[in-house]
Amino acid sequence: MELSPPPLFTFGVITDVQYADIDDGFNFSRTRRRYYRSSLQLLRNALSGWSLSAVKPDFVLQLGDLIDGFNKPRGASQAALDAVLREFASFPAKVHHVWGNHEFYNFSRSELMKSPLDSSSYAERSPTGSPVREDIYAYQFSPFPGFRFVLLDSYDVSLLGRQGSSLHYNAAMDLIKLHNKNQDLNCPPELKHLSRFTMFNGGFSQDQLDWLESVLSVADEKKERVIIVSHLPIHPDSTDAVCLAWNYDDLLAVLRSHSSVVCYMAGHAHDGGYCLDKDTGVHHLTVDGVIETPPDSDAYAIVSVYTDRMVLTGSGRIADQVFLFS
Repeated sequence: MELSPPPLFTFGVITDVQYADIDDGFNFSRTRRRYYRSSLQLLRNALSGWSLSAVKPDFVLQLGDLIDGFNKPRGASQAALDAVLREFASFPAKVHHVWGNHEFYNFSRSELMKSPLDSSSYAERSPTGSPVREDIYAYQFSPFPGFRFVLLDSYDVSLLGRQGSSLHYNAAMDLIKLHNKNQDLNCPPELKHLSRFTMFNGGFSQDQLDWLESVLSVADEKKERVIIVSHLPIHPDSTDAVCLAWNYDDLLAVLRSHSSVVCYMAGHAHDGGYCLDKDTGVHHLTVDGVIETPPDSDAYAIVSVYTDRMVLTGSGRIADQVFLFS
């Protein structure tokens, strides 16, 4: 029997742990239970699963919302963060942290940039290594020749994490109020095609999009395969409309103008989702969240990358999938 070749590299994926040392609760519409305290055990399960894997991951993508916003009013933000980071401390592989809305419920942007959740020290050092604006949390790295990962900041344009008097905050407020007339901006507009304009979402600035254009242009020339990761989904068929990035269409247009992108991974929606952009062959994966996973299940994956495909092996709620490169 012929043995299949080993993967070029592997990586782990997990999202929306949202740990808090509080009793179980529900989502905002009270339709799904949230397991705040036991999410820490599910993170331990993931780390153990990756460590025991036949081929151990070279790195992990943590797609955001590592601790829950309920920590903030309890004065427990730092304690909760310390608790989850202790779990990662003994794990041998690098962890790339994405920032979601719950990071910003707990900490300001400037605080996050000085915290262990800023993993940009793993960025590739190159002229296009990271965006020109230092307040944008985005970077790229290449774990294996011919492959590139780009981590994007989907709250670059947002009301979250910004000082209320800043130009960035005021510009985001002007944008959201164009589409959301509710007094509570966490309440989505009634029209489905505008429902993403809520305070718990955000978007990508032109500065960040211009930087991504330059990164992808270089990747096109080198014939690299690019995987983009962020907290917010950007394809309407990969998630509920209310979970999309504000200007998802702008980012989709960038991806569609480059041949190098093979996959876009996000979290945020908790219930997962997937679609193949038939025009480009780009796989859009929204990963199931830990926070709404019962304590007797799991929500993590390991991805094995080959020359022609990525093979995702899921645990618990996350289904196995194969992503062929077009």
